[in-house]
Amino acid sequence: MPFSDYKTALVTGASTGIGAVVVERLAKQGLEVHAVARNAERLEDLARRTGCVPHAVDITDTAALTEELRNIQVDILVNNAGVSRTGNILTADEFAIDEQVAVNIQAVLHLVRLVMPGMVERDLGHIVNISSIAAVYNFGGNTIYHATKSAVHTLSRQLRVDGYGRRIRVTEICPGRVETEIFGRLLGDMEEAQRQFYDGYESLKPEDIADAIEFAISSPRHVNIGHVEILPTFQVPGGLNFERRAD
Repeated sequence: MPFSDYKTALVTGASTGIGAVVVERLAKQGLEVHAVARNAERLEDLARRTGCVPHAVDITDTAALTEELRNIQVDILVNNAGVSRTGNILTADEFAIDEQVAVNIQAVLHLVRLVMPGMVERDLGHIVNISSIAAVYNFGGNTIYHATKSAVHTLSRQLRVDGYGRRIRVTEICPGRVETEIFGRLLGDMEEAQRQFYDGYESLKPEDIADAIEFAISSPRHVNIGHVEILPTFQVPGGLNFERRAD
């Protein structure tokens, strides 16, 4: 659909990384962009640069989120916010499970619940969910992250069913490693994360993900770009492990 068909957009996790770049892109397309994140200072800076409407709110606070969005008519929803914690289910603590479920899938469900009925009523809307290659491939560690992103993957397909017969498009963007702050927050050390995960690697950039989102949204109105898997050229998922036991 041409961007001119839409008036408003809402982007979560908007204060940095992919979210901030997506806000910039959508604002340049002439949309009124509502930027949601917890960091009020970064949001205010983003608002000065892009003209977006900042909303400093924790998306896991459903009551606060509901109040914040009460009078906003959302045409494009970009569910970008996400968190990860180290460790598999054998080492995960209660907080690691609760936080990732709350941010990665519970908040996504509530956001869709809040904005999709309006899209259906207007017969117009586009939902973009940022999942991960962890949603569709299995590899060691981060079990809860895999589980929550897999839920986003399934939800993205289900929303097409729920919106059947209406002009509601749903796109899942499924990235590999993107150079953002997620690993820095994971380790609690941005410099160490840069050395460990990015230095010497040709990782994706937030702009690469924003390109894909722009392409999906600007596609002709009869076209739904359902699933886009984007990886760095040198990152290849898959492989097989087979433990040999003597006893």
